[in-house]
Amino acid sequence: MHEASRKALVYASFISLCLPFCFTPARASAHHGHRAHRYARVIQCVAFAKWDTGLQLSGNARDWWGRAAGVYARGHRPEMGSVLSFTANARMPLGHVAVVSGMLDSRTILIDQSHWASAGISRDIEVKDVSENNDWTAVRVQLGHGAGFGSIYPTHGFIYPRPDDGMLIANDSRAPMPQLDPAPADLRRTGRHRARVVEVAEFSPAPAVHRGLDLSLPIEADAPDRALK
Repeated sequence: MHEASRKALVYASFISLCLPFCFTPARASAHHGHRAHRYARVIQCVAFAKWDTGLQLSGNARDWWGRAAGVYARGHRPEMGSVLSFTANARMPLGHVAVVSGMLDSRTILIDQSHWASAGISRDIEVKDVSENNDWTAVRVQLGHGAGFGSIYPTHGFIYPRPDDGMLIANDSRAPMPQLDPAPADLRRTGRHRARVVEVAEFSPAPAVHRGLDLSLPIEADAPDRALK
């Protein structure tokens, strides 16, 4: 084989091997929006709670407590499989719902939830009741497995996946207040409580999806972005 022919064959082989890699970035760029939507789809807390419990309630998370009246039992005692209903507040204008996945003590439960610190589902996250009467109307949510707890969030109570009998289920426990580090903010706005907001970063260590784009950076875990609804 002539030297020129041999060089041409080597060059052609090299090009054929490199061609797919050379054009992959272009294809990725052209379809970035589609792939971001495909792989970074937001799983809303409401859709997850419906799927996980079978509850059939309409509206945003903030609407569930009122719309459950006369349909599903409600109360202030945690039960496995019930839904913890968070009220709307300045950080979460559309509210939040989470499913009780475990019972640790009179002041501590585990929840499964979606769209709190990221677009995905997080399971077995600790929640502490910090209400004065141990009625689960004020809670602090763990910022990640093994991490500390975030701000004080007001809640309505629990929605149970069984018919409403017309009575709110009371919590007969009166456990002492859990000893936790000071809350970054108190988001209750009723009674003697006033919203106390402290400028402090509360971050999730896991990559998160924000507005449909994978930023591969931590985001604030204590202030879920409900603007994605």
